[in-house]
Amino acid sequence: MDNRGFTLIELLIVVAIIGILAAIAVISYTGAQLKATRTEAYTNLQNLRLLEEQYFAENAAYTPAAGTGALINNSLPGFTPGGSPPGMGINYTYSLTNTVGLGLPSPVAVPYDGKTSALPVATTPCFIATATGIAKSAVANDVFAIDCNNNRNF
Repeated sequence: MDNRGFTLIELLIVVAIIGILAAIAVISYTGAQLKATRTEAYTNLQNLRLLEEQYFAENAAYTPAAGTGALINNSLPGFTPGGSPPGMGINYTYSLTNTVGLGLPSPVAVPYDGKTSALPVATTPCFIATATGIAKSAVANDVFAIDCNNNRNF
């Protein structure tokens, strides 16, 4: 009797073990990819906030795009989501909203002038930058936001 080969049972066991290891690897890879995609959105929002603050420091106002709530399509100087070429690999859309007149963030109290019975309230210019997951992607239900005071939901 010649014992120089593998039986069918042995081959099936090896294939089953490889299949189990592959399934675990795919699940781990998907989780790591999702975490990396969300981290990209967090980083882009923080960069967008810093660029807005820089623009405000130079122009005493936030960008005009912040007044419309329109999507950001590389219109803010220095902001190119997705790297080169711009927009490639993006899983989120980015938008800016100007909050003046909306009461967001909380109004800042002005010092009491002695003439009125209540403290007057002054609203400060601010913005909210939002990253919304693109439909039909792994991050479709994600919505992350950051404002001029670095208040954020991530």
